[in-house]
Amino acid sequence: MTTMTIFLRTLIPVAGLAAAAVFGASGAEAQQGSGQNGCISPPGLNYMICNGQRVPKGGNRVTNPDGSWREEQRQGPCIVVKEKTAQGEYKETRQCN
Repeated sequence: MTTMTIFLRTLIPVAGLAAAAVFGASGAEAQQGSGQNGCISPPGLNYMICNGQRVPKGGNRVTNPDGSWREEQRQGPCIVVKEKTAQGEYKETRQCN
């Protein structure tokens, strides 16, 4: 065998291991960066894609400095308003038009 053949036989497995390490690391980073258990959210839309299915996003919650909050969620033609006061009182109303 020539030295070129021996060189290529040792270089190809080493290059394959290096490529696997690079692509494996970038795949792990992509999974960590997506968050939400692998769900992705198309920009400007009110749903996420999880396991190939549409899942509604959470509502828009506004939290006040005193600990109270208000959230609105759209469920089909209805709007669900969830409110919690600083004292801990919870109220949920549904408005369907």
